[in-house]
Amino acid sequence: MERILLALGALSAAISVAAGAFGAHALRARLAPDLLLIFETGARYQMYHALALVAAAWAASRGPAAAGAASWAGGLFVAGTVLFSGSLYALALTGVRALGAVTPFGGVAFLAGWIALAVAALRA
Repeated sequence: MERILLALGALSAAISVAAGAFGAHALRARLAPDLLLIFETGARYQMYHALALVAAAWAASRGPAAAGAASWAGGLFVAGTVLFSGSLYALALTGVRALGAVTPFGGVAFLAGWIALAVAALRA
């Protein structure tokens, strides 16, 4: 499981860097400043949670007692990234403000992931 979490973390970080560059270069002249800020927030939180996936991979490698909670943490970080960052990217690119209603679900997944990672750390 730790290899999958590490690979997902690395891929998510790469996507975050690409999204940040896209926002800084391609979107700066095309989006209103408030929408560009929303896009940048999505990229920033994706990077934070890409690193969290790497931490979950490390926690999963600490032994079977920690692996279950670390796997949950990783899954929650992935779900949070899709819901939180994905909804912010979509909102910024389309201007459809209703997409912002999805964002808090991603935030809850992030919070639950951090709690699961804490549990994994205590079990390791």
